[in-house]
Amino acid sequence: MSNDSEGKSGNRKPQILKGFRDYLPEHMRLRQQIIGKFRAVFESHGFEPLDTPVLEYLEVLTGKAGENEKLMYGFEDHGGRKIGLRYDLTVPLARVVAMHQAHIPLPFKRYHIAPVWRAEKPQRGRFREFWQCDADIAGAPSALADAEILAILGESLDAVGLPNYTIQVSHRQLLARVAVWAGIEEGLAGQVYRSVDKLAKIGPDAVVAEMVEGGVEQPAAAKALRLLVEASASDDALGFIRDSLGDDPVADTALAELQEIFEVLPSMGITGKAVFDPTLARGLDYYTGPVFEAVVEEPRIGSVAGGGRYEDLIGSFANRTITATGVSLGLERIIEVVREFDLLPGDGGSADVLVVTMPGAAAYAASVASQFRQAGFRTELSSQPNRSVGDQLKYGSKKGIRFAVIGGEAERESQQVALKDLESGEQRTMSVHEVIQSLQQAE
Repeated sequence: MSNDSEGKSGNRKPQILKGFRDYLPEHMRLRQQIIGKFRAVFESHGFEPLDTPVLEYLEVLTGKAGENEKLMYGFEDHGGRKIGLRYDLTVPLARVVAMHQAHIPLPFKRYHIAPVWRAEKPQRGRFREFWQCDADIAGAPSALADAEILAILGESLDAVGLPNYTIQVSHRQLLARVAVWAGIEEGLAGQVYRSVDKLAKIGPDAVVAEMVEGGVEQPAAAKALRLLVEASASDDALGFIRDSLGDDPVADTALAELQEIFEVLPSMGITGKAVFDPTLARGLDYYTGPVFEAVVEEPRIGSVAGGGRYEDLIGSFANRTITATGVSLGLERIIEVVREFDLLPGDGGSADVLVVTMPGAAAYAASVASQFRQAGFRTELSSQPNRSVGDQLKYGSKKGIRFAVIGGEAERESQQVALKDLESGEQRTMSVHEVIQSLQQAE
């Protein structure tokens, strides 16, 4: 009996795991275009590239990300080692800084653009394999570092023309003090963060119910959430919380850090996009200070980036505390918005020029293609000399190539080629040098 994965002929059925995708050239060109813009923003701030293994020891990944760890791909390898696929790029960064702290100058500004894996339910803009674009600063405990990360976030979203986004900003310590003010035990702060973080998705009643299920007394849960919701509706949310909490040194420090961030952001070019949202919590357990999230409402895709300060994560690997702050841009969701609104101009296909190959003139065509590449044009040399010129031109049109260059034996003798515009159909014969000059002037 044949296996279900095999067709009638005995060949294996081509299929892909749910939540995973093939990236065909058209999709890859857009991905690379967006990644290139993010990389340019990161490097304009002096950030350096970093990469890490996709596999880590399981003990490196666990105990740091709360509920996200339930989605981690973990298994035992052939050597009996317990290992896991990285589910984010922040935990590997913490390990790297701890392992190489003697050689890394602090502050360490790094960016990391790579895939991660989570075994979650696939939906629009959310997959089991997806890419994150991270920028972090390790070893800079000031609010200025948080502000720079927020500026990088805004610049990155602006670079791809993302419309109508808002960067929501809050502070984990402020949320913790609201919880204490409401009568919630400090040890249950993690439950408060995880529940409040779902407010926009499940509503206030469900948030309170989830906190109660996690061990919080119902009156205290309702009191804490009510203050956060009322502060959100206030014209001066920071002042509202300050007045409500009264004399609380920890809350005052958190409020002062937020105030500093908002005061410096306009000087970094971020105006009108960042707002204080006291209900923002961020679900990851390792955040300890300012937290933030970029949200797009149209299309209603939700969060496209998030991050915050984490003061203890690196210390869980190292013998000292090294504060860090960073942001993670969700490439898949951002691509969804860019494609839906056609925010980035196309890159003109896979090449600028197609050099048609004619029988008996392959060497001449290869020489012409080399000259175009040396002049800076992306040039594809046709590898089908036995196909008709018409078929080769149709191939170029299907690939989105604008210009074709045609040269046979007669053209080789005169060192000329025919330049054909595949959009308009216009064709002219001239020397290779003249064609190159013509295209350079048209750019």
